[in-house]
Amino acid sequence: MPTMNAESFRGLGEIVKQNLKPYVKRIDVDAYYPADYLTALGREGYLSSAGKEQADVRVNSVKLLEETSATCMTTGFNLWCHQALLTYVRHSENEKLKGQLLHRLENGELLGGTGLSNPMKFYAGIDQLYLKAKRVENGYLLSGNLPMVSNLGENHWFAVIAAADDNKRIMTVVPCHSAGLKMIEQTGFLGLNGSATYACQFRDVLVPDDWVLSDQADDYVQIVRPTFVLYQIPLGLGVIAASLHAIRQAKDKQCGCNSYLPVQAEQLERELERLRAETLRLAAAPDIQALWPDLLKVRLATVYLTLNAVQACMLHQGSAGYTFSSHPSRRLREAYFFANLTPTVRHLEKLTSRVPVDE
Repeated sequence: MPTMNAESFRGLGEIVKQNLKPYVKRIDVDAYYPADYLTALGREGYLSSAGKEQADVRVNSVKLLEETSATCMTTGFNLWCHQALLTYVRHSENEKLKGQLLHRLENGELLGGTGLSNPMKFYAGIDQLYLKAKRVENGYLLSGNLPMVSNLGENHWFAVIAAADDNKRIMTVVPCHSAGLKMIEQTGFLGLNGSATYACQFRDVLVPDDWVLSDQADDYVQIVRPTFVLYQIPLGLGVIAASLHAIRQAKDKQCGCNSYLPVQAEQLERELERLRAETLRLAAAPDIQALWPDLLKVRLATVYLTLNAVQACMLHQGSAGYTFSSHPSRRLREAYFFANLTPTVRHLEKLTSRVPVDE
Protein backbone atom coordinates (compact mmCIF):
# COMPACT_ATOMS: atom_id res chain seq x y z
CA MET A 1 0.00 0.00 0.00
CA PRO A 2 1.63 3.29 -1.05
CA THR A 3 1.99 5.78 1.78
CA MET A 4 4.18 8.72 2.70
CA ASN A 5 7.74 7.47 2.16
CA ALA A 6 11.01 8.37 3.85
CA GLU A 7 11.82 10.98 1.22
CA SER A 8 8.45 12.65 1.81
CA PHE A 9 9.13 12.81 5.53
CA ARG A 10 12.51 14.40 4.95
CA GLY A 11 10.67 17.14 3.11
CA LEU A 12 8.17 17.38 5.94
CA GLY A 13 11.04 17.68 8.42
CA GLU A 14 12.24 20.76 6.58
CA ILE A 15 8.78 22.34 6.73
CA VAL A 16 8.60 21.61 10.47
CA LYS A 17 12.09 23.03 10.95
CA GLN A 18 11.41 26.22 8.98
CA ASN A 19 7.72 26.92 9.61
CA LEU A 20 6.91 25.40 12.99
CA LYS A 21 9.78 24.81 15.45
CA PRO A 22 10.85 28.49 15.63
CA TYR A 23 7.30 29.51 16.59
CA VAL A 24 6.29 26.88 19.15
CA LYS A 25 6.79 29.14 22.21
CA ARG A 26 4.97 32.02 20.50
CA ILE A 27 2.09 29.67 19.71
CA ASP A 28 1.92 28.51 23.32
CA VAL A 29 2.62 31.74 25.19
CA ASP A 30 1.46 34.49 22.79
CA ALA A 31 -1.44 32.70 21.04
CA TYR A 32 0.37 32.92 17.70
CA TYR A 33 -1.63 31.18 14.97
CA PRO A 34 0.62 28.91 12.80
CA ALA A 35 -1.09 29.61 9.47
CA ASP A 36 2.19 29.59 7.53
CA TYR A 37 2.87 25.99 8.52
CA LEU A 38 -0.60 24.85 7.46
CA THR A 39 -0.43 26.62 4.12
CA ALA A 40 3.09 25.23 3.52
CA LEU A 41 1.76 21.69 3.96
CA GLY A 42 -0.88 22.37 1.33
CA ARG A 43 1.51 24.09 -1.02
CA GLU A 44 3.93 21.13 -0.88
CA GLY A 45 1.19 18.56 -1.54
CA TYR A 46 0.88 16.95 1.90
CA LEU A 47 -2.90 17.48 1.99
CA SER A 48 -3.67 16.31 -1.53
CA SER A 49 -5.99 13.37 -2.19
CA ALA A 50 -5.73 13.46 -5.99
CA GLY A 51 -5.26 9.97 -7.44
CA LYS A 52 -5.15 8.30 -4.01
CA GLU A 53 -7.34 5.69 -2.38
CA GLN A 54 -9.18 6.84 0.76
CA ALA A 55 -7.19 4.39 2.90
CA ASP A 56 -3.91 5.86 1.63
CA VAL A 57 -5.13 9.38 2.38
CA ARG A 58 -6.02 8.34 5.93
CA VAL A 59 -2.69 6.61 6.59
CA ASN A 60 -0.70 9.57 5.31
CA SER A 61 -2.84 11.99 7.32
CA VAL A 62 -2.34 10.01 10.54
CA LYS A 63 1.44 10.13 10.05
CA LEU A 64 1.36 13.83 9.23
CA LEU A 65 -0.73 14.63 12.31
CA GLU A 66 1.56 12.67 14.64
CA GLU A 67 4.71 14.25 13.22
CA THR A 68 3.21 17.72 13.66
CA SER A 69 1.90 17.07 17.17
CA ALA A 70 5.27 15.74 18.35
CA THR A 71 6.56 19.28 17.83
CA CYS A 72 3.42 21.23 18.80
CA MET A 73 0.02 19.74 19.54
CA THR A 74 -1.72 23.10 19.17
CA THR A 75 -0.62 23.07 15.55
CA GLY A 76 -1.54 19.39 15.31
CA PHE A 77 -5.01 20.32 16.54
CA ASN A 78 -5.29 23.10 13.96
CA LEU A 79 -4.25 20.62 11.29
CA TRP A 80 -6.84 18.14 12.59
CA CYS A 81 -9.55 20.83 12.25
CA HIS A 82 -8.51 21.38 8.64
CA GLN A 83 -8.30 17.66 7.94
CA ALA A 84 -11.78 17.17 9.40
CA LEU A 85 -13.19 19.78 7.02
CA LEU A 86 -11.37 18.10 4.13
CA THR A 87 -12.99 14.80 5.15
CA TYR A 88 -16.47 16.33 5.01
CA VAL A 89 -15.92 17.88 1.59
CA ARG A 90 -14.34 14.73 0.14
CA HIS A 91 -17.31 12.58 1.15
CA SER A 92 -20.01 15.00 0.01
CA GLU A 93 -22.13 14.20 -3.03
CA ASN A 94 -22.34 17.93 -3.79
CA GLU A 95 -20.00 17.98 -6.78
CA LYS A 96 -20.39 21.74 -7.25
CA LEU A 97 -19.15 22.32 -3.71
CA LYS A 98 -16.22 19.96 -4.26
CA GLY A 99 -15.27 21.81 -7.41
CA GLN A 100 -15.37 25.12 -5.57
CA LEU A 101 -13.51 24.16 -2.40
CA LEU A 102 -11.65 20.85 -2.39
CA HIS A 103 -8.57 21.77 -4.42
CA ARG A 104 -8.23 25.13 -2.67
CA LEU A 105 -8.44 23.48 0.75
CA GLU A 106 -5.92 20.84 -0.25
CA ASN A 107 -3.38 23.27 -1.70
CA GLY A 108 -3.50 25.60 1.34
CA GLU A 109 -5.16 28.51 -0.44
CA LEU A 110 -8.07 28.13 1.99
CA LEU A 111 -8.02 26.81 5.55
CA GLY A 112 -10.86 25.64 7.72
CA GLY A 113 -12.42 24.24 10.87
CA THR A 114 -14.85 21.52 11.79
CA GLY A 115 -17.63 23.11 13.90
CA LEU A 116 -19.00 19.70 14.93
CA SER A 117 -18.26 19.62 18.65
CA ASN A 118 -21.87 20.41 19.55
CA PRO A 119 -23.41 18.07 16.92
CA MET A 120 -21.23 15.14 18.03
CA LYS A 121 -22.53 15.61 21.56
CA PHE A 122 -26.07 15.90 20.19
CA TYR A 123 -25.76 12.58 18.37
CA ALA A 124 -24.39 10.96 21.54
CA GLY A 125 -27.48 12.13 23.43
CA ILE A 126 -25.62 14.45 25.81
CA ASP A 127 -26.53 17.89 24.41
CA GLN A 128 -29.08 19.74 22.30
CA LEU A 129 -28.33 21.10 18.84
CA TYR A 130 -27.45 24.81 18.98
CA LEU A 131 -28.13 25.88 15.38
CA LYS A 132 -31.43 26.08 13.50
CA ALA A 133 -31.90 26.23 9.73
CA LYS A 134 -34.90 27.86 8.06
CA ARG A 135 -35.56 26.87 4.48
CA VAL A 136 -35.67 29.76 2.00
CA GLU A 137 -35.47 29.88 -1.78
CA ASN A 138 -32.26 28.16 -2.93
CA GLY A 139 -30.82 27.76 0.56
CA TYR A 140 -31.17 28.10 4.32
CA LEU A 141 -30.94 30.82 6.97
CA LEU A 142 -28.90 29.74 10.01
CA SER A 143 -29.46 31.09 13.52
CA GLY A 144 -27.95 30.23 16.89
CA ASN A 145 -24.62 30.22 18.72
CA LEU A 146 -21.61 27.90 18.73
CA PRO A 147 -19.47 28.67 21.80
CA MET A 148 -16.17 27.45 20.35
CA VAL A 149 -15.00 26.68 16.81
CA SER A 150 -11.26 26.46 16.14
CA ASN A 151 -8.89 27.12 13.24
CA LEU A 152 -10.87 30.09 11.93
CA GLY A 153 -9.85 33.38 10.35
CA GLU A 154 -9.60 35.17 7.05
CA ASN A 155 -9.96 32.85 4.04
CA HIS A 156 -11.31 30.13 6.33
CA TRP A 157 -14.44 27.99 6.02
CA PHE A 158 -16.01 25.65 8.57
CA ALA A 159 -18.75 23.04 8.74
CA VAL A 160 -21.89 23.13 10.90
CA ILE A 161 -24.98 21.02 11.47
CA ALA A 162 -28.35 22.69 12.02
CA ALA A 163 -31.88 21.50 12.76
CA ALA A 164 -34.12 22.22 9.75
CA ASP A 165 -37.83 22.98 9.71
CA ASP A 166 -39.01 19.53 8.59
CA ASN A 167 -37.58 17.55 11.54
CA LYS A 168 -34.31 16.79 9.82
CA ARG A 169 -30.80 18.12 10.10
CA ILE A 170 -28.55 19.58 7.41
CA MET A 171 -24.76 19.79 7.26
CA THR A 172 -23.25 22.73 5.45
CA VAL A 173 -20.06 24.75 5.12
CA VAL A 174 -19.87 28.44 5.95
CA PRO A 175 -17.15 30.99 5.11
CA CYS A 176 -15.98 33.17 7.99
CA HIS A 177 -16.81 36.32 6.01
CA SER A 178 -20.55 35.47 5.84
CA ALA A 179 -23.00 38.29 6.43
CA GLY A 180 -24.78 37.85 9.76
CA LEU A 181 -21.93 35.81 11.28
CA LYS A 182 -20.23 37.42 14.29
CA MET A 183 -17.00 35.87 15.52
CA ILE A 184 -15.54 36.60 18.96
CA GLU A 185 -12.04 35.31 19.64
CA GLN A 186 -11.68 33.08 22.71
CA THR A 187 -8.40 33.13 24.64
CA GLY A 188 -7.24 32.67 28.21
CA PHE A 189 -7.29 28.88 28.03
CA LEU A 190 -4.87 26.75 30.01
CA GLY A 191 -3.32 25.82 26.66
CA LEU A 192 -4.10 25.83 22.95
CA ASN A 193 -4.41 29.61 22.77
CA GLY A 194 -2.84 29.57 19.30
CA SER A 195 -5.74 27.52 17.97
CA ALA A 196 -7.65 30.50 16.50
CA THR A 197 -10.79 29.61 18.47
CA TYR A 198 -13.91 31.76 18.19
CA ALA A 199 -17.44 31.92 19.52
CA CYS A 200 -19.69 32.07 16.46
CA GLN A 201 -23.04 33.87 16.53
CA PHE A 202 -25.35 33.19 13.57
CA ARG A 203 -28.06 35.76 12.84
CA ASP A 204 -29.90 34.67 9.67
CA VAL A 205 -26.72 33.62 7.91
CA LEU A 206 -27.64 32.65 4.36
CA VAL A 207 -26.11 29.41 3.08
CA PRO A 208 -27.05 28.60 -0.52
CA ASP A 209 -27.75 25.02 -1.57
CA ASP A 210 -24.36 25.04 -3.31
CA TRP A 211 -22.71 25.03 0.14
CA VAL A 212 -24.75 22.17 1.64
CA LEU A 213 -22.66 19.07 2.27
CA SER A 214 -25.74 16.95 2.92
CA ASP A 215 -29.41 17.59 3.56
CA GLN A 216 -29.50 14.29 5.48
CA ALA A 217 -26.95 15.03 8.20
CA ASP A 218 -28.05 12.16 10.44
CA ASP A 219 -26.86 9.67 7.82
CA TYR A 220 -23.89 11.75 6.69
CA VAL A 221 -22.41 11.95 10.19
CA GLN A 222 -22.23 8.16 10.30
CA ILE A 223 -19.99 8.31 7.22
CA VAL A 224 -17.56 11.02 8.35
CA ARG A 225 -17.31 10.56 12.12
CA PRO A 226 -14.95 7.53 12.04
CA THR A 227 -12.30 9.62 10.25
CA PHE A 228 -13.12 12.57 12.54
CA VAL A 229 -12.13 10.42 15.55
CA LEU A 230 -9.29 8.57 13.78
CA TYR A 231 -7.48 11.83 13.02
CA GLN A 232 -7.57 12.82 16.70
CA ILE A 233 -5.58 9.80 17.84
CA PRO A 234 -2.20 10.91 16.40
CA LEU A 235 -2.45 14.18 18.34
CA GLY A 236 -1.93 12.14 21.49
CA LEU A 237 0.61 9.82 19.87
CA GLY A 238 2.79 12.81 18.97
CA VAL A 239 2.69 14.19 22.52
CA ILE A 240 3.56 10.75 23.92
CA ALA A 241 6.53 10.38 21.55
CA ALA A 242 7.85 13.83 22.50
CA SER A 243 7.43 13.05 26.20
CA LEU A 244 9.38 9.80 25.82
CA HIS A 245 12.21 11.71 24.17
CA ALA A 246 12.31 14.16 27.07
CA ILE A 247 12.23 11.35 29.63
CA ARG A 248 15.25 9.75 27.98
CA GLN A 249 17.06 13.09 27.91
CA ALA A 250 16.69 13.27 31.71
CA LYS A 251 17.87 9.71 32.32
CA ASP A 252 21.17 10.66 33.99
CA LYS A 253 19.88 13.58 36.04
CA GLN A 254 20.98 13.67 39.68
CA CYS A 255 23.11 10.55 39.42
CA GLY A 256 20.43 8.53 37.67
CA CYS A 257 17.84 8.60 40.45
CA ASN A 258 15.03 8.83 37.85
CA SER A 259 15.42 5.07 37.52
CA TYR A 260 13.53 4.77 40.83
CA LEU A 261 10.40 6.41 39.43
CA PRO A 262 7.57 3.91 38.84
CA VAL A 263 6.88 4.93 35.20
CA GLN A 264 9.77 4.47 32.79
CA ALA A 265 10.19 5.17 29.08
CA GLU A 266 10.36 1.50 28.10
CA GLN A 267 6.88 0.62 29.31
CA LEU A 268 5.40 3.77 27.80
CA GLU A 269 7.10 3.06 24.49
CA ARG A 270 5.70 -0.48 24.28
CA GLU A 271 2.18 0.87 24.69
CA LEU A 272 2.84 3.71 22.24
CA GLU A 273 4.00 1.26 19.58
CA ARG A 274 0.91 -0.88 20.13
CA LEU A 275 -1.46 2.07 19.80
CA ARG A 276 0.40 3.45 16.78
CA ALA A 277 0.20 0.10 14.99
CA GLU A 278 -3.49 -0.23 15.82
CA THR A 279 -4.17 3.31 14.58
CA LEU A 280 -2.45 2.64 11.27
CA ARG A 281 -4.36 -0.63 10.92
CA LEU A 282 -7.65 1.19 11.40
CA ALA A 283 -6.60 3.93 8.98
CA ALA A 284 -5.75 1.40 6.29
CA ALA A 285 -9.00 -0.58 6.62
CA PRO A 286 -11.22 -0.48 3.51
CA ASP A 287 -14.39 -0.11 5.60
CA ILE A 288 -13.51 2.19 8.47
CA GLN A 289 -17.17 2.71 9.41
CA ALA A 290 -17.42 -0.91 10.49
CA LEU A 291 -14.58 -0.33 12.96
CA TRP A 292 -16.27 2.46 14.95
CA PRO A 293 -16.14 0.54 18.29
CA ASP A 294 -12.43 -0.17 17.82
CA LEU A 295 -11.73 3.48 16.98
CA LEU A 296 -13.41 4.65 20.17
CA LYS A 297 -11.37 2.19 22.28
CA VAL A 298 -8.07 3.26 20.73
CA ARG A 299 -8.96 6.93 21.08
CA LEU A 300 -9.78 6.43 24.79
CA ALA A 301 -6.64 4.37 25.44
CA THR A 302 -4.57 7.10 23.77
CA VAL A 303 -6.05 9.73 26.11
CA TYR A 304 -4.98 7.81 29.19
CA LEU A 305 -1.52 6.97 27.85
CA THR A 306 -1.00 10.63 26.91
CA LEU A 307 -1.92 11.77 30.41
CA ASN A 308 0.36 9.12 31.92
CA ALA A 309 3.27 10.05 29.64
CA VAL A 310 3.17 13.80 30.25
CA GLN A 311 2.94 13.34 34.01
CA ALA A 312 5.87 10.93 33.92
CA CYS A 313 7.80 13.45 31.83
CA MET A 314 7.20 16.21 34.38
CA LEU A 315 8.50 13.98 37.17
CA HIS A 316 11.57 12.89 35.20
CA GLN A 317 12.39 16.45 34.15
CA GLY A 318 11.92 17.88 37.65
CA SER A 319 12.40 21.62 38.06
CA ALA A 320 13.39 22.02 34.38
CA GLY A 321 9.76 21.42 33.47
CA TYR A 322 8.35 23.69 36.15
CA THR A 323 8.06 26.87 34.10
CA PHE A 324 5.05 27.83 32.04
CA SER A 325 6.97 28.03 28.77
CA SER A 326 8.94 24.78 29.14
CA HIS A 327 8.25 21.97 26.68
CA PRO A 328 7.20 19.46 29.41
CA SER A 329 4.79 22.03 30.89
CA ARG A 330 3.34 22.76 27.44
CA ARG A 331 2.81 19.06 26.74
CA LEU A 332 1.12 18.63 30.11
CA ARG A 333 -1.40 21.33 29.18
CA GLU A 334 -1.80 19.92 25.67
CA ALA A 335 -2.65 16.53 27.17
CA TYR A 336 -5.40 17.98 29.32
CA PHE A 337 -6.86 19.63 26.24
CA PHE A 338 -6.65 16.32 24.36
CA ALA A 339 -8.64 14.67 27.16
CA ASN A 340 -11.35 17.34 26.76
CA LEU A 341 -11.45 17.42 22.96
CA THR A 342 -14.83 16.20 21.67
CA PRO A 343 -15.40 13.33 22.13
CA THR A 344 -14.10 14.06 25.63
CA VAL A 345 -12.82 11.37 27.95
CA ARG A 346 -16.18 11.13 29.75
CA HIS A 347 -17.98 11.13 26.39
CA LEU A 348 -15.70 8.28 25.26
CA GLU A 349 -16.24 6.38 28.49
CA LYS A 350 -19.98 6.55 27.87
CA LEU A 351 -19.66 5.47 24.23
CA THR A 352 -17.40 2.52 25.05
CA SER A 353 -19.44 1.35 28.06
CA ARG A 354 -21.94 -1.47 27.78
CA VAL A 355 -24.04 0.14 30.50
CA PRO A 356 -25.59 3.55 29.68
CA VAL A 357 -24.35 6.29 31.98
CA ASP A 358 -26.37 9.39 32.73
CA GLU A 359 -24.39 12.55 31.96
